[in-house]
Amino acid sequence: MAKKLLYIFCFLIVLINSFSCSESTILSDKEKDWLQNNDSISVGLFPYYAPYQFINENDKVDGILIDYLSLIENKLDHKFQRKLYTNWEQLLNDVKNNKIDIVLEIQQTNKRNTYLNFYSQLFESRHAIVTQKNIDYGTNLKDYKGKVITVPKDYGIYEILKEHEKNLNISTEIDDLSCLRKVSSGKYHAYIGPKAVANYLIKTENLDNLKIVSETQYIYAPSLAVQKKNTKLNEIISKTASSITDHEKEIVFDNWLYQAIVPFYKKTSFWITLTGIILLSLVIILLLNRYLKYLIKQKTKELNIAKERAEESNKLKTAFIHNISHEVRTPMNGIIGFSELLNDPEITPNQQKEYSKIIIDSSNQLINIIDDIIEISKLETNQVEVRFEEINLNEVLQFLFSSFQSKAISKNIAIHLNNKLTDDQSIILMDKLKINKILQNLIDNAIKFTTKGMIEISCEIEGDSLIITIRDTGIGIKPKDQELIFRNFSQSEKEVTKSYDGLGLGLSIAQKNAKLIGGDISFASMVNKGSIFTLTVPYHPIVTPQVDNHLAKEKTQDIPIKQVILIVEDGDVNFLFLKTVLLKMKGYKFVIHRAENGKEAVDICKKNDYIDLVLMDIRMPIMDGYTATKRIKKLRPRLPIIAQTAYSTEDDIQKALDAGCDDFVSKPVDRKILKPIINKYFSVFSKSKLT
Repeated sequence: MAKKLLYIFCFLIVLINSFSCSESTILSDKEKDWLQNNDSISVGLFPYYAPYQFINENDKVDGILIDYLSLIENKLDHKFQRKLYTNWEQLLNDVKNNKIDIVLEIQQTNKRNTYLNFYSQLFESRHAIVTQKNIDYGTNLKDYKGKVITVPKDYGIYEILKEHEKNLNISTEIDDLSCLRKVSSGKYHAYIGPKAVANYLIKTENLDNLKIVSETQYIYAPSLAVQKKNTKLNEIISKTASSITDHEKEIVFDNWLYQAIVPFYKKTSFWITLTGIILLSLVIILLLNRYLKYLIKQKTKELNIAKERAEESNKLKTAFIHNISHEVRTPMNGIIGFSELLNDPEITPNQQKEYSKIIIDSSNQLINIIDDIIEISKLETNQVEVRFEEINLNEVLQFLFSSFQSKAISKNIAIHLNNKLTDDQSIILMDKLKINKILQNLIDNAIKFTTKGMIEISCEIEGDSLIITIRDTGIGIKPKDQELIFRNFSQSEKEVTKSYDGLGLGLSIAQKNAKLIGGDISFASMVNKGSIFTLTVPYHPIVTPQVDNHLAKEKTQDIPIKQVILIVEDGDVNFLFLKTVLLKMKGYKFVIHRAENGKEAVDICKKNDYIDLVLMDIRMPIMDGYTATKRIKKLRPRLPIIAQTAYSTEDDIQKALDAGCDDFVSKPVDRKILKPIINKYFSVFSKSKLT
């Protein structure tokens, strides 16, 4: 007897284990391993069909099909990546382009059968005809011949009607609600869509002048769909869908029917139970409960908004970092590739000139990319200071105009400068570096997105404000993208900007710098017509200083035959480049000396009075450029020292000037910038040298 009981007990244990493990044996070991190795499987959600998919009061996606998806995930012991869409057309495009693996709710059509497999047809709803209440066109589809019918764009019903009702005049809108609103306003004669959806939207959106006329022969029967090419995923979903019992489906549906029809606070039993509670206690509890719910709802909404913003920012930054690799490799490819081609012994002089130009342009492009990255990093972390100084705005505008003129001409674009400031009005108090950076970005942006026509730069004074306008005849900005153009790490027209260089930071940098100097940037734009960007900053005029006519005359004297320059540079390549540029500079016969560190430069200046100018590197061994400059200035206060370094941020420039440097040129040194600086300092000594 004891043995019999033991056998029965063992049998029951085995039976229980077999039932408890039944769900886990849906998949084979290979299929489980495949799921674990493919944890990025995505499910497309379009939560605008309550109660099947919708966004609840806590801003979360909820509904019958969401619970059904959770049931599948529980059976598989695997979580899919859920991707939320607000535009059905975008979801459908991503499905066609194989960017989404599973669609939670989609109508089966002949066209979609070519790239999707359909499972789990959970419910049906006949498509109905909806018109205005006071109009009677008829109850059959044939009665609407000659009328304009509206359906959502790219929805299944659109394909069905196009295939089977070719006599109908069909127009599309973005979704069901837009269709119903257009019928309500009289733009269309009728709408065709799922009866349950139409009934729900008419009631919830207060479309009181609409009515459901009749049902059609077509049925809305959405399914869960899987990319046809993904054979393994189809096998897994097919097995899992087949394993779901009718009882499990009923639990999902009954749960939602219960919640939708009888909320707990409206049930009779709830009120019967509360009748025995003291009235005062009831009022206190209800008020407290409502207050707490309100607080929770508000906090939850704030947290969701903060989370979405953080996720969006993180995605943008990730995309930005990926973009850096492409943007950096593009100019590097030009530099390395054409440098190798220069070694070709059969290269012609014209080819050599062309290749050299490409290398220079690519190098400048790379420098601009690096500068933008450093600039936005400092602006994001609030490490930028504003330094106002006396500047001549006319000179700044003329310099910018000259700098961009050749770039505009190379694109066959006319560029004009319409400056209404007099010489006296142009002397203002302003942060020169920031306003220069702002205008550079705005002008560069205008030229970049203009293929024909003109660019106009204008400047005028209105009251207490200085107004600088950059007008172009470029591609313009779409209305839906206009609010995005000043956002970090983004380009307003992604499809268009694929044809252009850049990280999409220029306008963001310009706007942030404008805010720092107390101004703002506004714009107006029309697609294919052009854009107008307007910089408005406070106008702080300064009385024009008196110019020493004798000194001005002296500066125009002939440049001396010889000048002695000390180049302080530890890098052999950099020294050779500077030496070559100086020796080829027309109108000069330089004598070049070199110091390989700051200490050596101080010793040379201490022992020799013939040094006329110093080009000082900043980062060097033994003694850096800052310390060397301070010591040389103590020995020879009037000796011009020009800092030349790769550290070119505003703080670096100011640090060099504070150390005693008279001017600054950033690496890689531009010959067009270096020569005016040389002229500036040597012309002062020309007269004494000639005598």
